[in-house]
Amino acid sequence: QVQLVESGGGLAQAGGSLRLSCAASGRTFSIDRMGWFRQAPGKEREFVASIAWMRTITYYKDSVKGRFTISRDNVNNTVYLQMNGLKPEDTAVYYCAADSTPGWTGPFGFDSWGQGTQVTVSS
Repeated sequence: QVQLVESGGGLAQAGGSLRLSCAASGRTFSIDRMGWFRQAPGKEREFVASIAWMRTITYYKDSVKGRFTISRDNVNNTVYLQMNGLKPEDTAVYYCAADSTPGWTGPFGFDSWGQGTQVTVSS
């Protein structure tokens, strides 16, 4: 099992920036991908971005392309989500996730989850 702890959420104004961090511990050797999801009030959780742990492959939700950047630090077992050009519709609880089973792509296959961090964007 992989344990995940997010940090870096908070309040930002529209057009502003925030950087989320997610520290992984436990069976980190088993990680194949890391990802970020988000859930807004009254809505289902949705995929935001993912990154392969040992390759340079990233995927993004269309609405965040060009604004959000996912990156990783394998030495410190940390994944980041740099969010620029924030919009009120980006307001949500953001969850970090890990996929320990090779072969999955996109929003599928994530089996470890963090507790979430709130991001609120004011207009």
